[in-house]
Amino acid sequence: MPNNPTPRTGAPRVAMIGGGQLARMTHQAAIALGQCLRVLAVDPDEPAAQVSPDVVIGSHTDLDALRRAAAGATVLTFDHEHVPGELLDQLVADGVNVAPPPGALHYAQDKVAMRRRLAELGAPVPRFAVIETVADVDAFAEQVGGAMVVKAARGGYDGRGVTIADDLAQARGAAADYLTAGVEVLAEERVVMRRELSALVARSPFGQGAAWPVVETVQRDGICVTVIAPAPELSEESAAAAQQMALKLADELGVVGVLAVELFETVDGGLLVNELAMRPHNSGHWTMDGSRTSQFEQHLRAVLDYPLGDTGPVAPVTVMANVLGASETPAMTMDERLHHLFARYPDVRVHLYGKGERPGRKIGHLNMLGADPAAVANLRERAESAAHWLSHGQWTDGWDAHA
Repeated sequence: MPNNPTPRTGAPRVAMIGGGQLARMTHQAAIALGQCLRVLAVDPDEPAAQVSPDVVIGSHTDLDALRRAAAGATVLTFDHEHVPGELLDQLVADGVNVAPPPGALHYAQDKVAMRRRLAELGAPVPRFAVIETVADVDAFAEQVGGAMVVKAARGGYDGRGVTIADDLAQARGAAADYLTAGVEVLAEERVVMRRELSALVARSPFGQGAAWPVVETVQRDGICVTVIAPAPELSEESAAAAQQMALKLADELGVVGVLAVELFETVDGGLLVNELAMRPHNSGHWTMDGSRTSQFEQHLRAVLDYPLGDTGPVAPVTVMANVLGASETPAMTMDERLHHLFARYPDVRVHLYGKGERPGRKIGHLNMLGADPAAVANLRERAESAAHWLSHGQWTDGWDAHA
């Protein structure tokens, strides 16, 4: 049973499925609102389970665990999209308020369903094809010229389940592997793009919407490493178009909560929808320090049908850098690394997730705010230098605090 099933203050109880860093940071926002977030965690050492006093231990694939998490909650929401739809349908049948509802979440869980629905709605998407046999790869290659992206329709994240194929042989091999594993396969054209963007919005059951500035996301090995808010040199027209498209999709799909619309900006300035996420998102971590309302507070406001908060920035530019586990864990403790970091960059805002360090794992992020958009390159260099230090215990420029 939950440790604290009845809020003494009469505050609403939000239950979040998943005990990762997104739930941990949502709990931080809940505290400021006088609430306590209940989390369903697989393990008591998960990031959110370390800090919330109201933890249910169990799997998101176990209906009984989901029911225990939902018991007495005002609303049930998510820090990941991996709960089976049939279990969510059962919770709805039980009378549980699920946000976003299963019918909307489906389009973040299934890439084939997402692509088809977006195409129906007239949203700009890359050319795509559902792959049922390896021969389908050959037919699609004739349309797009060979280079393509092959994706598992379900379960992928942070580059997993995605193969960027340089030639037909590689595409055929990836499709064969996914099909053999019993996974539905999607092939997409490989877009020639200038950069990746993200349009983050929120929508309440009342239908109110709010949009943050469109940001640029920098990816490495399928993982977001840096976010620049707002996206540099993005025209006002393109930014407004991205925000309006994201708000329209949130409304059309029936999203409740935060929606991240990941975008490709093509070399000719066009926008194509890449992915959808219906939860707080890595591209919105900058809002914790750079926006009047963070994505985590906004998600709570939205699922509880509160009026949404002001999404305006508090500084002209914010750079977020992810802290990823190094290939070899530094001998210096994280605590000592923090000492050195704060000595060099007293303005840095650090958010660590309580995770053990291992190669490539997201163990935290940091934000730096700047007063001059023209100096964004320098701000990005400082933020990425700080993140590298926390990851590796080494300064890329050889800086020495004791020199």
